[in-house]
Amino acid sequence: MHDMTTRSVYMDHAATTPLDPRVLEAMLPYMKEEYGNPSALYERGRVAKDAVADARETVAKLLNAHADEIVFTASGTESDNLAILGVARAHEARGKHVITSAIEHHAVLGCVEQLAKEGWRTTMLPVDEFGRVKPADLAAAIAEDTTLISLMLANNEIGTILPIRDCAKVIRDWKKAHGRGPLDAPFLHTDACQAAGALAIDVMKHGVDLLTINGGKIYGPKGVGALFVRRGIALRPIIYGGGQEKRLRSGTENVAGIVGLATAFQIVQSERETESARLAVLRDRLIAGIQTRIPKVVLNGHPTERLPNNVNVSILDVEGEALLLYLDAVGISAATGSACDSASLDPSHVILAIGRPYEFAHASIRFTLGRATTEAD
Repeated sequence: MHDMTTRSVYMDHAATTPLDPRVLEAMLPYMKEEYGNPSALYERGRVAKDAVADARETVAKLLNAHADEIVFTASGTESDNLAILGVARAHEARGKHVITSAIEHHAVLGCVEQLAKEGWRTTMLPVDEFGRVKPADLAAAIAEDTTLISLMLANNEIGTILPIRDCAKVIRDWKKAHGRGPLDAPFLHTDACQAAGALAIDVMKHGVDLLTINGGKIYGPKGVGALFVRRGIALRPIIYGGGQEKRLRSGTENVAGIVGLATAFQIVQSERETESARLAVLRDRLIAGIQTRIPKVVLNGHPTERLPNNVNVSILDVEGEALLLYLDAVGISAATGSACDSASLDPSHVILAIGRPYEFAHASIRFTLGRATTEAD
């Protein structure tokens, strides 16, 4: 712990966010008096069941989806696994080829690696120097046996926003040209965990078939996620049991977590425009300040097509890990690479994927701002 004289500045909102007090308030009844199991038939069970149904309705509305297209899970990682492994295994008779990008989160890359072990052909699309996939590269990669394409909406490390709509159009055009309907493979999954708090997410406008969000990145509880699955797309479950969540995700529902996720998503989306504008100003100020005061700094990610709260720089001749510890000593929390792999000292796969040399990857540091971030910070 820091002594009380050190001011604490939290700049790792991409790793996780604090729980919004309004979200906690919405969750508390389901942790205290309303502890019923949603599958039970007595009143206490019905109250819990209704709460889950309301939350599903809320999340669906925010995504411009139908309530029956929302599946609740225990994390963004689980939603990614259910989407990728679920679609792949349900449709492998159609073809065993999956496409993803070189900058995806490990929750996606790990699934693709697993499919490779199961005999799938995998294509890793390159990205440009800003971390964007080129729709033309995707068009060239789609083949007769392509079943699934998984591309994130915005990158968790460098903040770059990917052209998902353009990619969805490429897939639609390919299907038309090959006499396939909207419910035929290939399907498009997007991991929107990092984007959910900052961007408008409309599954119809984005043209995606499956989409992942989670609670811990949007001032909601950790350990809860959601997956949008377009009506009519078959998935094979990865967890078996009592058949909850339309048999896609067995296990007693985490009622408080689900209520918290829906509440947090609603709040973050309603405040999104003003908060994103506020953060973008602070982000640009931090980038400019670092670039003018520190020599040998390179900005990683797209200068403008990036999340409003993300600052990722490589400060050459400085080891990122060492810098983190120095910052921590003065009360500043930041990150190198993705929080999920800080335990390993491997250089960021994202920084290497945008064509930066090894030294740049080891020297990268990420500051992600949030609701509590002030001018003074």
